[in-house]
Amino acid sequence: MKIIISPAKKMKQDTDTLECQGLPVFLEKTERLLQWMKELSYEELKKLWNCSDSIARLNYERIQTMDLRRNLTPALLAYEGIQYQYLAPAVLEEGALSYLSENLFILSGFYGALRAMDGVVPYRLEMQAKGAPKASENLYEFWKDEIYREVTREDSLIINLASKEYYRCLEKYRTAATECITCIFGEWKEGRVIQKGTQAKMARGEMVRYLARKKVQNPEEIKEFCRLGYSFEKSLSSDSQYVFIKAGR
Repeated sequence: MKIIISPAKKMKQDTDTLECQGLPVFLEKTERLLQWMKELSYEELKKLWNCSDSIARLNYERIQTMDLRRNLTPALLAYEGIQYQYLAPAVLEEGALSYLSENLFILSGFYGALRAMDGVVPYRLEMQAKGAPKASENLYEFWKDEIYREVTREDSLIINLASKEYYRCLEKYRTAATECITCIFGEWKEGRVIQKGTQAKMARGEMVRYLARKKVQNPEEIKEFCRLGYSFEKSLSSDSQYVFIKAGR
């Protein structure tokens, strides 16, 4: 089975903690995106990134000198969002990291699909950004079905821990031959289940860590996840959607 997760906006460079194990599979397309961004003005990039002046300046300076083949950080360590803080890859044992190298894909507007230990550089380009190189209306159209084909090349079972914006890259192209199980992390509020963004990110990170440490290969084992107060709720789940409910306070 293959696990998919979203990237994070905030990134760092760490060339010391772990070694990279290769380059991203779609690096040529990433080079096209980099060249396209280099041709945009500062104001155009700020609009594309939808960010503050300080963040825009940082990333504008980054792309002017960006080298996609040097001073690389393993993708799993490069992202600093809440999900990655709870995943805590820097303190995972070797066996768990090997599991993630084999089974995890990080979806990316800039790189397409990343293996856990692919070497990357800090960048800013969300999949839902309003822009893309000529001949493409947006990044979903730019990537077409390539991300889906890469994720399903070795396995037809996907464990979806990505946000809706990133899962959309695969959903449009998914066929009956590909099974997908989406994990929902919710809590009861006024008689219905809601999923809070920050809480879901925390739980997704914990879930990836759980899968890696247990080296899970059977979807049934996913149901045993019981962390951060969440537990599997059979009555709300289906074959394609596993719902985990947070215990009431």
